[in-house]
Amino acid sequence: MTSAAAREPVPRLPALALVAYGAFGMPLAMAALPLYVHLPKFYGEHLGVGLTALGVLLLVLRLVDAVIDPLLGAWSDRGPARKTLLAAAAPALAVGIVALFMPPVTAEGPLLVWLGSALAVVYVAFSLATINHNAWGAELSSDPVERTRITAVREGLALAGVVVASVAPGLLGGGGGETAGLPRAALAFAVVVLACAAFTVTFAPAARRGEAPADRTLFSGIAEALGDPLFRRLLVVFMLNGIASAIPATLILFFVADVLQAEGRQGLFLALYFMAGAAGMPLWVRVSARIGKVRAWHAGMLTAVVAFVWAARLGPGDIIPFAVICAISGAALGADLALPPSLLADVIGRGGRMHATGSYFGLWTLATKLNLALAAGIGLPLIAVLGYTPGARGSGALTALAITYAAVPSVLKLCAATALFWFDRLWSRR
Repeated sequence: MTSAAAREPVPRLPALALVAYGAFGMPLAMAALPLYVHLPKFYGEHLGVGLTALGVLLLVLRLVDAVIDPLLGAWSDRGPARKTLLAAAAPALAVGIVALFMPPVTAEGPLLVWLGSALAVVYVAFSLATINHNAWGAELSSDPVERTRITAVREGLALAGVVVASVAPGLLGGGGGETAGLPRAALAFAVVVLACAAFTVTFAPAARRGEAPADRTLFSGIAEALGDPLFRRLLVVFMLNGIASAIPATLILFFVADVLQAEGRQGLFLALYFMAGAAGMPLWVRVSARIGKVRAWHAGMLTAVVAFVWAARLGPGDIIPFAVICAISGAALGADLALPPSLLADVIGRGGRMHATGSYFGLWTLATKLNLALAAGIGLPLIAVLGYTPGARGSGALTALAITYAAVPSVLKLCAATALFWFDRLWSRR
């Protein structure tokens, strides 16, 4: 490639194409909330399924779901076009979500069978759609700045989907509350996912996916990704940072109810956090274009630590200080959402064309799910060992909860920032 060609500007995606691509991020984010938050309570409390049987079933299915992500990613690299795979996954996801929250049976045994079957459909469809939507975005442009713009629009619309999903069951439930609203929310979700899929497939440009070699096996792409030292270092950063973000998400209901003693305002704090994240997204796109993605992500991490660590010192009635913390740390969230997938796209495409994009993003999706599992596995046992139980009002128990909620994630964020420094040293020598 000549120097003149290298300097030739890469065209930006038109606004319609950019929004069309990002639009499908909204229903994917909307689907995640009921799957991880509402489903256990809906089947355990509302439908009367035993918690032990329910927990075992969910654990097994989630483990299988996580394991198949890299295989789905590798298969996607060899399969039909990204658009085709997304168009196939969307109806299955819509039907599966409706089936989950509108079961036609009531006895516990048939309910468990129905739940297992419907959830298997949802997990496969959700993973297939997520991996190919993310890989598609990485393949839409070869320009690093444009990749961040693409990712930011997708993640901004995903945050809007999270906000909608968090309020929809309550609004649609009327006097029956969130539980009564879940079946209606599932029907509304089905409409949204099909409409967004149609919009994305119709108006977003096709991905420029590289052709896999004829002798490439299903595991070749996974092996290539795992053998990539840059990817491994970036994955370490992503997981440390992801666990740091997931621990507060796991503990926020306890923190607001018992430390702040402001139960009932969790939704307001979460809405403020996510709206600040969406509002901050354009800022991080501009900052990363000016100083680089690694430095911008470093700045986002340090901003989050400086803002969030003070939550460990809050107590009953500190509503306004916590709202300020939510707003500032939420703005920093934009860096966590927009920059890592864009950096991953740069890592994959650094040789001039995209290699095994689905395999890389399959492992990335697996890491995302492991972050949630590890956060629960770290945060919940830790507060229990330190003496906290839900509803506790003793100073020692509340201090333990506050430290686990705010100080532990801050330390993990600093570890992630350090790991990002080591990634940058290798990245700068590429």
